Amino acid sequence: MHKQTLRLNIILFFTLAGIFIIDQNIKMLFVEGYRYYTDCIDLILVYNKGVAFSMLSFLDEWLKYIQLVLVAGILGYVIYLKKVCFAFPAGLMLGGAFSNIYDRFVHGGVVDMVYWHCGFDFAVFNFADVMIDVAVVWILILNFKPKLCKS
Repeated sequence: MHKQTLRLNIILFFTLAGIFIIDQNIKMLFVEGYRYYTDCIDLILVYNKGVAFSMLSFLDEWLKYIQLVLVAGILGYVIYLKKVCFAFPAGLMLGGAFSNIYDRFVHGGVVDMVYWHCGFDFAVFNFADVMIDVAVVWILILNFKPKLCKS
């Protein structure tokens, strides 16, 4: 295996696995009953049957399989690119995505817990959602600033 490909796969795998493990452990706290309430942020348990803001919840069981195919496609594309600079943000994105898909299989919906309600009500979200958002911004920056990606 080419040294660069090996490096990409190692970074991708360990980032993906780390995010998955961290997110699942946080979610387990809430599934087991942890709650915390403040004036601005509540830490509660919500099962989201859709995607962001519960969109596409009408797809029911099909949603997790559609997401699984999409995420597998992203994984294949990142490996195909062979650019190490995409490995870490792609690992963030895929770790969060696989964790949320895992929730759909195990809990029937994504385990969300952070509810912002200071000044305005925002959607309930989780650590995986934040990692996916960070990854998307990171990947967009790499695409619009190709000098940042030397591999």
